[in-house]
Amino acid sequence: MAAITLRSVTKAYGEHAPVLRGIDLDIGENEFCVFLGPSGCGKSTLLRIIAGLEDATSGDVHIGGKLVSAVPPAKRGVAMVFQSYALFPHMTVEQNMGFGLKLAGLPAGEITQKVNQAAKILQLDVLLNRKPAALSGGQRQRVAIGRAIVREPGVFLFDEPLSNLDAMLRGQTRVEIARLHRQFAQASTVYVTHDQVEAMTLGDKIVLLRAGQDAERFGSIAQVGSPLELYHRPDSRFVAEFIGSPKMNFLSASVISLGSQDVTVKLTKSNDVVVAKVDGSPLEVGQSVTVGIRPEHIENASLRDTSTAPEPHGEMQVLWRDVALVERLGEHSYLHADDPGGTTIIAKQPGDANHLTGARVALAFRSHSCHMFTADGRAVPKLQ
Repeated sequence: MAAITLRSVTKAYGEHAPVLRGIDLDIGENEFCVFLGPSGCGKSTLLRIIAGLEDATSGDVHIGGKLVSAVPPAKRGVAMVFQSYALFPHMTVEQNMGFGLKLAGLPAGEITQKVNQAAKILQLDVLLNRKPAALSGGQRQRVAIGRAIVREPGVFLFDEPLSNLDAMLRGQTRVEIARLHRQFAQASTVYVTHDQVEAMTLGDKIVLLRAGQDAERFGSIAQVGSPLELYHRPDSRFVAEFIGSPKMNFLSASVISLGSQDVTVKLTKSNDVVVAKVDGSPLEVGQSVTVGIRPEHIENASLRDTSTAPEPHGEMQVLWRDVALVERLGEHSYLHADDPGGTTIIAKQPGDANHLTGARVALAFRSHSCHMFTADGRAVPKLQ
């Protein structure tokens, strides 16, 4: 078992701005940790620093309680699965999976035993004599995973291993990786992806990284937590926008009154009044804020003949809007409703909902489903 600790890790290339800034992170034993973020945020770079394939500009890396910043990759007790399969085309599946063990000088009988055991787990036992050219993309990726498994590492590192697969294979292989993590419970896993579905379904912990000016201003790590923590209680607008598909709806507003357990705002473009169950103590009347509502939290988009929106009442809020587009996906539909100022509000509705383009609908949502963000993008704490 091997916990991973990163302290003040920074990475810069030459005179350019740092890719990673002051990373402080603890990844526990047996934990499945996902590095998530946009392109250029340093996810793969951070993974390669843990693996020893790149040196940090500053800071320390500990694996299993030992400082490994100066330890070569082969002696860190980690196994890495790359985005590209990196298989030897002239070798069979069995030879590819056992090659690292052969280099390590293990006896042939032990290599065969370990390879056969891993092949059975990965359902590759009937393919051991094939070469990579005779395998599908999913099978090749499983061979690459098997090559890592046979080493019995303390840490598994995955660098976007599913990005070269089609949608169906991604789903299947994602399930296999989750199952493997449970089977090899003694090992910690760090997984890099830009796909939030992978992050939400695989990770015990998500480390959401940011890039560019936001990283320079606030640091490389936007938020660390369980998938549901990031979904329900994002620390910033960046986190709220990145987690969730379709992304959260954002409406500019200004504070008109503060209560002990709620904040009342007026939407800038439409003058609609919305009440949010948030802690208003850091806010002031007249302050500019942004209200966030997830498409799936718009509970009802009912058709109405009147264009007069009722005032908010109790827990339920209502916005009247015109439907601009309906995406019918079978199980559910997405309504794209025009909002004053040229923006769009997306509402997730049942697949059999009978909405037509041009219809006027009442978009209803509960006040405790609203998020609120200050002008600098920080989240206003939600009430429990």
